[in-house]
Amino acid sequence: MRKEIANYIELIIRIGINIQKGQILVVSAPVETFEFTRKVVETAYKFGAKEVVVNWVDEVCGKYRYIYGADEIFDNYPKYQADMMKDYAKKGAAFLSIYATDPEILKDVDQERVARAQKARSIALKGYYEKAMNNEVQWCVVSIPTDAWSKKIYPELQGEKAKEKLWNQILSIVRADSENPVEEWNKHLTNLKNTMNYLNSMKFRKLRYRNSLGTDLEIGLPKGHIWTAGGETSKDGVYFVANMPTEEVFTLPKKDEVNGIVYSSKPFCYGGNLIENFYLKFKDGKVVEAGAEKGEETLIKFLDSDDGAKYLGEVALVPYDSPISNSNTVFYNTLFDENASCHLALGQAYPVCLEGGSEMNEEELKENGVNISMVHEDFMVGTSDLEIIGITEDGEEILIMKDGNFCK
Repeated sequence: MRKEIANYIELIIRIGINIQKGQILVVSAPVETFEFTRKVVETAYKFGAKEVVVNWVDEVCGKYRYIYGADEIFDNYPKYQADMMKDYAKKGAAFLSIYATDPEILKDVDQERVARAQKARSIALKGYYEKAMNNEVQWCVVSIPTDAWSKKIYPELQGEKAKEKLWNQILSIVRADSENPVEEWNKHLTNLKNTMNYLNSMKFRKLRYRNSLGTDLEIGLPKGHIWTAGGETSKDGVYFVANMPTEEVFTLPKKDEVNGIVYSSKPFCYGGNLIENFYLKFKDGKVVEAGAEKGEETLIKFLDSDDGAKYLGEVALVPYDSPISNSNTVFYNTLFDENASCHLALGQAYPVCLEGGSEMNEEELKENGVNISMVHEDFMVGTSDLEIIGITEDGEEILIMKDGNFCK
């Protein structure tokens, strides 16, 4: 195994998950990543894991299920799978997801079936998702190249050459090719924290977005909102990094105070389908109009997932001049594309982004303007000419980002 890949695996276990001695690690991984996943398992044990449980998934078999399965199965999610996730969360396990899919694996299947299956899964796993979004457990999402994903990004390259190029891109982006990757990550997390502290000190009331794509959007922020970045701290006091890579500083919007129009700057992959060149028009927080050049049916079905899917749940700032953006690559993978661009998310908000939010029940969160939903999906809006202005409580306007980058 390449030294850089071994470095990456160590970063995942030490910095991403930050596995604790005697802790259980639950890994979700595509079957195609078996060699990498086996090394992750071994490394987790070496750093003190009590047990490592691997849940293998095969997206090709999943596609066959959508094509040939009986219609009634798409309204149900296996109870034993949901119970397993909730049970491990109660035991204080950490959760790692290796997210590496074919961006268009489900483009030819019935989108109604996909939407129903997604909804059933979200309902069944609600308890687990609530624990993750409240940082009650350590969790981390990472990606590695697969044949189909690599070919989508680099169609001009054949087989292993495309995969090798994507490996090189990923290893550079996650700083695994540096002389001391752990030290580099600690420096990076410190820089993110400095930006986070500045934004928290300003206590902005609103953000205004504008760019040449036509975006003209105003987003209200609730009183007591908290910007967060880089790492999180679990209920047991363990610091972990939920996304590798991560370049974002994020908070939550006030549910009913989003108005205007926003245009996507990169494709949005949802349910094995690509949605491209789309727009969303908001009034009093809710999407009242939407359209897309490609994948509009998928976009509309997503917006109909539940009431909360039509409202924003996350506001994330990412400098345009960042390692992922500077690669000049569209990854067709939310984990990477969202960290190359300022982005927003439709659906569930993170309660940890509101003072006292982690201790609030669902009704209390709603009363404080927090969006509640079964879904949470990021989409990219950042461009090289994006301007973001922060508006304080007394109406002062302060330029936060110009030409896609932070002013401070």
